[in-house]
Amino acid sequence: MPFITVDQDTTDPVELYFEDQGTGQPVVLIHGFPLDGHSWERQVAALLDAGYRVLTYDRRGFGRSSQTTTGYDYDTFAADLNTVMETLDLNDAVLVGFSMGTGEVARYASTYGTGRIAKAAFLASLEPCLLKSDDNPDGVAPKEFFDGVVAAVKADRYAYYTSFFHDFYNLDENLGTRISEEALRNSWHTAAGGGSFAASAAPSTWYTDFRADIPAVDVPTLILHGTADRILPAEGTARPFRKALPSADYVEIEGAPHGLLWTHADEVNAALLAFLAK
Repeated sequence: MPFITVDQDTTDPVELYFEDQGTGQPVVLIHGFPLDGHSWERQVAALLDAGYRVLTYDRRGFGRSSQTTTGYDYDTFAADLNTVMETLDLNDAVLVGFSMGTGEVARYASTYGTGRIAKAAFLASLEPCLLKSDDNPDGVAPKEFFDGVVAAVKADRYAYYTSFFHDFYNLDENLGTRISEEALRNSWHTAAGGGSFAASAAPSTWYTDFRADIPAVDVPTLILHGTADRILPAEGTARPFRKALPSADYVEIEGAPHGLLWTHADEVNAALLAFLAK
């Protein structure tokens, strides 16, 4: 299996599992919590059919990548992405992040520049800043909320995943129609197969402040969000993000939950392909 070593300064080098398919302009897909690169399967198929080269990788601690106990912060996540970009010598690339994966896109642009990238897409994003505070009243939640998530994951991450995916996919509305029991079960098993340390470390990264990173995103950009997102509601994420980056194309998918990559794949793919073709 293909791996890229991203951190050799530890006792056990950190390796990221990646998949590289197709030819054409490279599109790098960066997954969300608590999934892995295979969560993009419906987008991968559409992008390959449209003639793109498609790359996915599993973030450190998730999927088949090293289950390390270090490096759970966006500076490190962006450095990992940079190593992927440099190792594969990707140029004229499109970075597409979903949820937690949008943080890598923003931090990569502000740290490493946009010389290697042609476009960026933020799907169900966590920008500008999830943390509700005196200087960020539009934030989604106070720090105590995120501390509670960490505590719940540490107490019983398997039970947490069950409740998390209910609101990730809005199962009360979509189970049996837009998502099957089998697809839901696969998401749960993917989450359970990731590292326990990563599962509890990741939520503390979610409230990273990306407001200073956004101006560095100086390439054509797509911001796409579901109007029924219960995990990262649009009023605290995509809508203020749009105000902070007014040059971006902006799409809301009516009725789509956070897990819209699966439940509303056709709508997501149509918007993404239209953006890439511009």
